[in-house]
Amino acid sequence: MILGIGTDICDITRIEDLIEKFGQKFLDKTFTTHEQSYCEPKSSKGSSYAKRFAAKEAVAKALATTNSGALSWTDVEVKNDPSGRPRAVLQGGALERLKAKTPDGHEARVFLSLSDDYPYATAYALIEAHQK
Repeated sequence: MILGIGTDICDITRIEDLIEKFGQKFLDKTFTTHEQSYCEPKSSKGSSYAKRFAAKEAVAKALATTNSGALSWTDVEVKNDPSGRPRAVLQGGALERLKAKTPDGHEARVFLSLSDDYPYATAYALIEAHQK
């Protein structure tokens, strides 16, 4: 059963401008240490950061309820499997919200798809529940 879906589009130049203006302060507020380690060596690091920003927004939308509040940016972390496939790792408030949405006797899985075509980055998140 589908528990939630979310999508987001992000202007890569906006993320590049925020990095230029606020530097490490913006990066630390928005991205985990692991995400920063992944993005920094990339030649197109603005695009890498923007895809992760969009992913955080898409996952937050998939987790949202009619009266849920905001999540911390670092509650959703984007990692890549060895094949390169992105996955969302939830912690803190995001993990609590996922547990609250997941019916008893079920396990939730978060699927994530990221794409970019300068100057835009997109993300799509799907949360499914499967019986244990």
